[in-house]
Amino acid sequence: MTLESRSPRIRVLVAEEAARHGARIGVMDVCTAAVAALPVGGAGLSAMSRTSASHPLCSTDPISERLEELQLMLGEGPCVDAFTHGSAVLTPDLRDSELRHCWPVFADAALVSGARAVFALPLQNGAISPGVLDLYARVPIRLSGEELADALAFADLATLVLLDTRIDETCGLPGDGAPIGHLEDLGGYRAEISQATGMLIIQLGVGVEEAFVRLRAYAYAQGLRLTVVAADVVARRLRFFPDAEPIRTGGGA
Repeated sequence: MTLESRSPRIRVLVAEEAARHGARIGVMDVCTAAVAALPVGGAGLSAMSRTSASHPLCSTDPISERLEELQLMLGEGPCVDAFTHGSAVLTPDLRDSELRHCWPVFADAALVSGARAVFALPLQNGAISPGVLDLYARVPIRLSGEELADALAFADLATLVLLDTRIDETCGLPGDGAPIGHLEDLGGYRAEISQATGMLIIQLGVGVEEAFVRLRAYAYAQGLRLTVVAADVVARRLRFFPDAEPIRTGGGA
């Protein structure tokens, strides 16, 4: 099956998913449809950037949610490699010794979370790379050629949705010229992490990349979710210092 014939079928699956809740297509619909069509247990999608903080956008279940946060927090894993190199990273078994060498912290943490296989597919539109679609399975699996082609088609559609690209009315998708896929599921998550990163830039006197590294390193060291730490920074309950450990205060905004 060619990409030209595969893409309309994938679009129909995603459109049907969106129709179930009576809304325009969003990235969550792409993830949910991918899980239903492929031999995987869950899916997650993160918006990624080389110049600003990356953010999980959506996930279909707690394990995929944990995998997205782990990779962005640790700065390692198939999602990070897929974005960095611009190519799919297929991991049929996280217990592989070579993978544990590549991702010494993520591999063990992912296994503990309940994932055994992870497939990271970069979202790409020409020179633009807005993020990565991750699929996971609870058991070791290898995607067949057809399954991988379908997974890549889901990633292509996720790219269009994420970039808010207009899609014509082929296969029943919106054809009225209205943009689809506004990231309402991102909402405050991205805003709060971006705001916290900005505050750390000022507090630490560093660039955006270093500020985000410090934010996620603290979250991992404390065993906290990135959103929780970001909220504490924004509310001024947590302050970072250039040459000292972060301090929790009792203050509010």
